[in-house]
Amino acid sequence: MIALLSGKLLEKNANSAIIDVGGVGYEVTIPLSTFYELGEVGNEVQLRIYTHVREDAIQLFGFKTARERDLYLKLISVQGVGARSGITMLSGMGADEIIAAVRTDNVAKLTAIPGVGRKTAERLVVELRDKVGDLVPDVSPGAGTLSVQTSGVEAVFDDALSALVNLGYQKNAAEKALQQSLKEGTEPNVQKLLRAALQRLAK
Repeated sequence: MIALLSGKLLEKNANSAIIDVGGVGYEVTIPLSTFYELGEVGNEVQLRIYTHVREDAIQLFGFKTARERDLYLKLISVQGVGARSGITMLSGMGADEIIAAVRTDNVAKLTAIPGVGRKTAERLVVELRDKVGDLVPDVSPGAGTLSVQTSGVEAVFDDALSALVNLGYQKNAAEKALQQSLKEGTEPNVQKLLRAALQRLAK
């Protein structure tokens, strides 16, 4: 099983990245939290990997920190949370917020994530309440920093909209949240625009 990839970032978008490891390009599905931290194309990167094996495919899911990967593994251990919906959860809400919601029985906050219904949120709380306490705060170098990658506003808007729709948000609601974020002065940068729009959509 692949547990870690270390190599050059060949390509990235909000939902996936391609890592060149010794001349072999690995496509990795990632949450937005990891996308924010990847840096520029061409940089050396290291991702913690969960290898998901199905009868018809092998999929790689990548995370910037071991803590995120550990939380992801706990999430997908809950009935009703699949490999992709676990990624959606980490994209729709930060690891600290998910942990806090689980530990405080905040079902309403968890159901704000696309695709998470009340029953699934209740199962998350019941099954993980006593298991998430061992996830220590993230103190990895560079945690919390953003790489700035500015391009035309239209292209940035389209990329951010595509990412939100792929996460399960309604297109109209996603467009509105992005437009409001731009009007209020959010920098036309995919990472920052996504963060601002997600904050609006979570309200």
